[in-house]
Amino acid sequence: MPITKAGKTSGFDPRVDAYIAKSADFAQPILKHLRSIVHAACPKVEETIKWGFPHFNYKGMLCSMAAFKRHCAFGFWKAQLILANADEKNAQAMGHFGRIVSIKDLPSKPQLAKYVKQAMQLNDAGVKSPTRAHRKPRKSLPVPDDLAAALKRNKQARTTFDNFSPSHRRDYIEWIGDAKTDETRERRLATAIEWMSEGKSRNWKYMKR
Repeated sequence: MPITKAGKTSGFDPRVDAYIAKSADFAQPILKHLRSIVHAACPKVEETIKWGFPHFNYKGMLCSMAAFKRHCAFGFWKAQLILANADEKNAQAMGHFGRIVSIKDLPSKPQLAKYVKQAMQLNDAGVKSPTRAHRKPRKSLPVPDDLAAALKRNKQARTTFDNFSPSHRRDYIEWIGDAKTDETRERRLATAIEWMSEGKSRNWKYMKR
């Protein structure tokens, strides 16, 4: 594996190592297996953490994997152009291969490598995902009264929020709105204001430094 000047293995992200290490025991061999196949099939792939789980990029999004309490998931960004039953599988679990609880639930190494190479070819050609190419723009969410009031009291946080992209604003609004209790909502609101006063987006912990 080539090493960069910073001492990191080229194409590999240490945050993915940490993600795998923190995953359940059953999930670790599955994630390592998927990771090795992607890198073998696409030597120029770059790893990152997006939306809290590992993604693999090659001239754009290629594929992703995730671990949950009782299963793993693996999927391709342009699955509808690669897999025959992408929609059917996606209905069963996040990803396009159903609920993966062991390596045996996955296609063979050669087959998975073939899918990765097909995904690479699509990105090489600049082909857009059919589902995302026709996606309607999402409507902006109204700012909750408690968030608006808190932003009004903190100039730095308000400036950050005003300069955010619509998606970054939505991340905070949805996170606060998804709180199940008043206590959780208040805690998330306080954290949001603290992070925004420091110029941070909702998912700043996962952003590549």
